[in-house]
Amino acid sequence: MKTIIAIFAILFITSSCGIIGSLNSNTSIKPKESFVLGNNKHGSFKTHLKNEGVTILKVYQAPIDGGTHSPILINPQESVTVKTEKNTALIIENTGSEYASVSLKVKGDLNLGMTYKN
Repeated sequence: MKTIIAIFAILFITSSCGIIGSLNSNTSIKPKESFVLGNNKHGSFKTHLKNEGVTILKVYQAPIDGGTHSPILINPQESVTVKTEKNTALIIENTGSEYASVSLKVKGDLNLGMTYKN
């Protein structure tokens, strides 16, 4: 009986490790607006994004001390993974005229500011 409980506990801990230390979100973005993830001092993080909507999303990085780089266009139902350096924001811009929907799974430093901008 102890062996069964121990195996169950190990399986439970192993399966839940994907949830611990990650941020899962489904975010809506108004037409022609952006969602900003990490516009504050923080460590590096990795984001898996899936465009759940019908508009094209433009994703790029913006260091908090200025500038932008690494633009990516994400078509509807397309997924990408983006690694973002420390003290750099990840900008997700809705390029369309309809609401956008994006699912996010973030791992790494989760001390991230989150805002919308137009």
